[in-house]
Parts: sequence; C-alpha cells; structure tokens
Amino acid sequence: MIAVRHADERGRSHGGWLDSRHTFSFADYHDPEHMGFGALRVINDDWVNASAGFGSHPHRDMEIISYVLSGALGHKDNIGNGSTIRPGDVQRMSAGTGVVHSEWNHSKTDRVHFLQIWIVPDKRGLEPGYEQRTFEPHQLRDRLALVASRDGRDGSVTIHQDAALYATKLSEGKSVEHEVRPGRRAWVQVAHGSVTLNGTTLEAGDGAAVTGESRLALHGMKDAEVLVFDLA
Repeated sequence: MIAVRHADERGRSHGGWLDSRHTFSFADYHDPEHMGFGALRVINDDWVNASAGFGSHPHRDMEIISYVLSGALGHKDNIGNGSTIRPGDVQRMSAGTGVVHSEWNHSKTDRVHFLQIWIVPDKRGLEPGYEQRTFEPHQLRDRLALVASRDGRDGSVTIHQDAALYATKLSEGKSVEHEVRPGRRAWVQVAHGSVTLNGTTLEAGDGAAVTGESRLALHGMKDAEVLVFDLA
C-alpha cells in the first residue's frame, strides 16, 4: 500500500528568515495523524534566508541528518565540530546525552534549501557524535546510493537505528528499484522534480508511506532528487 502525503498538505511555519514545511508534527505544528513513520520522526523542508540561521540551541536523544539541496549551511557545535554542508554532503549529528549546535547561512545573497531529518535512536543516553560524508554527483546519478545506515557500510554515515537512507538524482526517463524485505516498510520523499513510485505519481515535496510492498520502482518523470528510507 502507498499512502501519499502531498506537499500542500504539510504543515508550514514562516518566521521571516525561515520558511519551513513539516511532513510530520513539529514545534507549533501538531497533527495527530502525522506524528512520524516508524523511527522516522521529522522531515522539515527548510529555506533559510541569506545571513540568517538557527542560533545555538540544544537537542537530546535524536539522530539528526542534514541534507542540503542548494546553497551552503554552516555548522558549529559544543563538541568541537565546525563545517560547511553543501549539496552532495550528508551530515549526521547524534544528540545523545545532549549537544548544543547552530546552523547558519553565511551567504549575503543566496538562500539555503535543505532537508532536516530526525530519526529516533534505538537507545537513549548515547554519547553525542558527529559525522559528515560527501557523495559525488556520479554516485547519486540514476542509482540509489546508501548515504546513512546502522553499520556505516558503503561509505554511508552511521545512525543508531535499524534504518537505511538512500538518495538518488534520477534523470527523466530513468528508473531505479529497491527491494523491501519482509517485515520492513519504507518512506519515499521527493526533494524536487517528479517521479512515479510503483505507478503512483509524486511531485516535489510529496512523501509516501509504503507498507506491504516488496519492491519500490522509481521512474523519473522530470529530473528529480529523491530520498528513500528503509525502516524496521
């Protein structure tokens, strides 16, 4: 079964410097029908204005993945990490027992567009951690590349949960497939472009909860960037 969460059905918050769409309940947006999907708790589609960002703030007991679609996002935290996240980079921060961080758009002219993803860890009270990997365009083009996993295989960032995150930049007319093992489910999120998922059309910003399917078949209708979450 495929249940589509259309882009225009998502929650929205607009704080002047930040324009955000919430696939699941987040902060002041509360929707009891959309509290997450398995261990996947948050997908925020964020646009951050030039010379603006998230000031220092704390988190606990959450795996936070940042996936930049355009622009460059600066990161700094209280466990000694400072970096810039650009398209092709995947950043994982394990909040664990507690971490304070900031994310900032240092450009004076361009907005940053990124997906902020939260996954509930399989244990509370983990030691905070940070990891960032770069995936070259050819690694994502017309193939599903593993970018986050429990065991960090194939160069993916490591997350503390029985989940795997794949990404693809799918050209118009091209197709990719993913097997869903028995007892597992999937969430598909279209960052931009247009695809069909097992024959169901998904546009930019759409997500889809997939249960009871043994195979995901993605076909590019327009050049697209898509994330696939394989979940217990």
